[in-house]
Amino acid sequence: MENANLNLITCIVQRGEADMVVEAAMQAGAEGATIYYGRGTGIREKLGFAGMFIKPEKEIILIITRHVQTEAVFEAVIKAARLEKKGQGFAFLHKIDCAVGFLEK
Repeated sequence: MENANLNLITCIVQRGEADMVVEAAMQAGAEGATIYYGRGTGIREKLGFAGMFIKPEKEIILIITRHVQTEAVFEAVIKAARLEKKGQGFAFLHKIDCAVGFLEK
């Protein structure tokens, strides 16, 4: 394992939105992403009637970035996913202490 100056951006969005978010992330400097599917609970119930319009099926996006890229990529993800609006999804960052297999340019 190697010490790394890397971050992990995790973004959870409505089903069908991930490709657009990944494209924005890559334009902002990300080198790739992993997308997988999940099912969300909680927010639909809290939003009451409006929650009926939120599908429980989600797309989860994982993006590894170098420290210098992280802010630009994270901002691009927020904008592309429209995360400032309730019920659109959310994103968060993790610092990666060690990593193996991440290709250097």
